[in-house]
Amino acid sequence: MTDGVLDRLDPQQRRAVTLPPGHALVLAGAGSGKTRVLTHRIAWLIEREGVDPGAILAVTFTNKAAREMRERLAQLVVPAAVDGQRGVWLGTFHSIAHRLLRRHATEAGLPTAFQILDAADQLALVKRLLKRLAVPEAMVAPRELVGFINAHKERGERPEELAPQGARGQLFLTLWQEYEAACAREGVVDFAELLLRALELLHRNETLRAHYRQRFQHVLVDEFQDTNPLQYRWLQQLACDVATGEVGAWLFCVGDDDQAIYGFRGAMSALLARFQQEYQAELVRLERNYRSAGNILAAANAIIANNASRLGKKLVTDRGEGEPIRTFEAMDEGQEAQFVVDEIGALIRDGWSADEIAVLYRTNAMSRVFEHHLLAAGIPYRVYGGVRFFDRAEIKHAIAYLRLLVLPDDTNALLRVINVPARGIGAKTVEQLLAAAESEGHWEAAVNKLGGRGGAAVQRFAALIDELRDATATLPLPDAIALVIEKSGLQALFAEEATRDRAAREERLENLAALVDAGHEFVTEMAREGITATGHEMLTLFLQHAALESGEMQAGSHERAVRLMTVHAAKGLEFGAVFLVGLEDGVFPHENALPNFGGDGAGLEEERRLMYVAVTRAKERLYLSWAASRFWHGASRYRPVSRFVTEIPETLLLPLSGRKPRAPGWDAESSAASSPPSAHTSGDRPGSSWQPGQAVRHPKFGEGVILQVEGSGVHQQATVRFGPSVGVKRLLLSVAKLEAL
Repeated sequence: MTDGVLDRLDPQQRRAVTLPPGHALVLAGAGSGKTRVLTHRIAWLIEREGVDPGAILAVTFTNKAAREMRERLAQLVVPAAVDGQRGVWLGTFHSIAHRLLRRHATEAGLPTAFQILDAADQLALVKRLLKRLAVPEAMVAPRELVGFINAHKERGERPEELAPQGARGQLFLTLWQEYEAACAREGVVDFAELLLRALELLHRNETLRAHYRQRFQHVLVDEFQDTNPLQYRWLQQLACDVATGEVGAWLFCVGDDDQAIYGFRGAMSALLARFQQEYQAELVRLERNYRSAGNILAAANAIIANNASRLGKKLVTDRGEGEPIRTFEAMDEGQEAQFVVDEIGALIRDGWSADEIAVLYRTNAMSRVFEHHLLAAGIPYRVYGGVRFFDRAEIKHAIAYLRLLVLPDDTNALLRVINVPARGIGAKTVEQLLAAAESEGHWEAAVNKLGGRGGAAVQRFAALIDELRDATATLPLPDAIALVIEKSGLQALFAEEATRDRAAREERLENLAALVDAGHEFVTEMAREGITATGHEMLTLFLQHAALESGEMQAGSHERAVRLMTVHAAKGLEFGAVFLVGLEDGVFPHENALPNFGGDGAGLEEERRLMYVAVTRAKERLYLSWAASRFWHGASRYRPVSRFVTEIPETLLLPLSGRKPRAPGWDAESSAASSPPSAHTSGDRPGSSWQPGQAVRHPKFGEGVILQVEGSGVHQQATVRFGPSVGVKRLLLSVAKLEAL
């Protein structure tokens, strides 16, 4: 590493890279060059401090980050220092733990040829275990048991150390012990076991611990804010103890407490402050941002300043103020999506590359309406870090049930859901059913030909489909979808299934709710075309629509395309233009974090950190949008603009809808209220007795809410959203007999 390379570092980066031996915490702001600091620190230690490459351990959180560090490091030092057997140990927590256990399998109580279970293998083993022990999946869902085991392991716990919580708790502990016995018999370990077993090995074996404390002089940790207590304890086994003087490695931890967004996975941002205090770590702040324009950084700084639990820093840039932050308040989610797609189209026509544009949302369920409008506009897109709405498993399950109501001969739909949720219908019973259906002409006619418990279960399933078919024959489409999701058992399945993390479970439920919302939007679109069908006729049209949207392929892997993703998936990425959508209290921040929903300050602070991450993904242009009314979980919800938007100084904002965000004092806690906000949209006109947001009743269409008012006098018109069976209507107010509520 030459002086020329060191000269390319800014003063803060250079200070971090050239710190003398000792524990250090580098507080690296978004876009401040943390990977450059990590790689240059390693190169500095090797080239200038004479540290043997094999005495350096670098830990990352993802394989992608490890590869990037390895590639950059190879350009700074001799390749052998990175790739050789005696070179730097560089990898994820799990890969380093795996390397350690491979070297000391016997001491760790493992066979020398032990294998690793991936997530699918672990789930398969649990299913076999439950079947062998005759525990029905209706009593213990396999994913629930997997989540229980992994969560406790990631807290550093073993089944024998825990006291059972009731009969069900005792059952889960017993099954966990049986699972551990099965893993031991088969010579396998799961991912959570890797780190826990490595920790126990170092903690229990003093000789081995002393060996590695002497071997590793420097341990560097990337994304330190994402560490959980187990990973922190693992690092402590290797660290030099400043209190006792015990030999060990110097910890060089790089992280950002303002970007700690994985609390639901067990990560603890408080570990940064704890590390600094316990190890008397020198604190270096990297505050110069090389990504975003000044106005974007000013907004991010203003938002995150409202968090009390932070070490504190302020991002700065040499790039100038840049463009103002554009805001847009839509009447509803459809208008919001249309605005976003229109703006994207304009950007592309102005020469922007589609892959430099991203749409970010709080939850995956929000992608549907944007996918729909992008498809309609012919703009290529790709869902990043997830799958398209109609391709998600829970949506495919629900669609399969709906198809069976109007297409009883749809064998693919039958096979998908006949045992979802689990009904005790095995593969052999399904084979018998299909064979009998060939002679009977239809599977429903063949159910009485089957015997035993499997046959009885098939008969109950057939009765359920028949019941749902009758119940939905005349229902409005959104009501029919909601009924099928509930009565089929899908709602209960995902509500009760404790997957590895709560967020995944909630995401499935939100997707199912979004399918009901899709039904409502479809009815509205059909009404605009003069189609007012109901019951199975409208359901058939909707299924055709879903099949068409599902059949539309995303952009190819090499095609430039707009990126759609959750804010969590966007961490570590950057885009020229970012559309941050759905910015309403109760959506973002999520309602679970709000005090009136039982949330606490910590949850709200993590949501604010998530907003900070979202804003700092944008390099040049940032759009913030929200809807005054959003059809959410089967009903129109009226929520105030996100408190995070109101935390941005108005001088940074350019309102494109002609309206500024509501003041924070607008009852921000009533985020899920059904009553509309006070009128403030472009339809407001002095002297008009009808206002957007006003609740009304029509003698034919029933109750509704005014979305927009246009014109004046006898020509004044109102756009009104009525219930799901009616949809949106445009009425001439001088004729319509509207009654204010």
